Amino acid sequence: MHLANQVVAPKENFVDFIKNYPSQTPLVMLNILKFKAQSGKGDETGENAYNRYSRNVAPLLKKVGGKAIWAGNVTQTVIGDFTSQPDRILLVYYPSKEAFIEMATSEAYAEIKEDREIALEYGGLIATETIDFK
Repeated sequence: MHLANQVVAPKENFVDFIKNYPSQTPLVMLNILKFKAQSGKGDETGENAYNRYSRNVAPLLKKVGGKAIWAGNVTQTVIGDFTSQPDRILLVYYPSKEAFIEMATSEAYAEIKEDREIALEYGGLIATETIDFK
């Protein structure tokens, strides 16, 4: 997995998600995060910029019925690409794609999204639908 230079969704990927992810279906976004050493704001690290983004996005998530459900710092890759592991994995629940779109296209989000962009070398975002193993 090449964890570099992918932070903002290409327009065609976002449009495909809007058109093809099932409407009114809950989803969990898997965030695969690799921080920049420096955010570009003085001595601030990418991790510090992302932590600020996380604090500021939490009320926006809540407003649309979403929430961060799990986060963890990656300490070691056991199976996979050992040369380019992410720094953090984050799972965020949304009640629907419509809720995600509402948040991601809001004016309030536009005011804070720069912190995510300056923080990350790589910010993979994968939409997942829960399955039942019964």
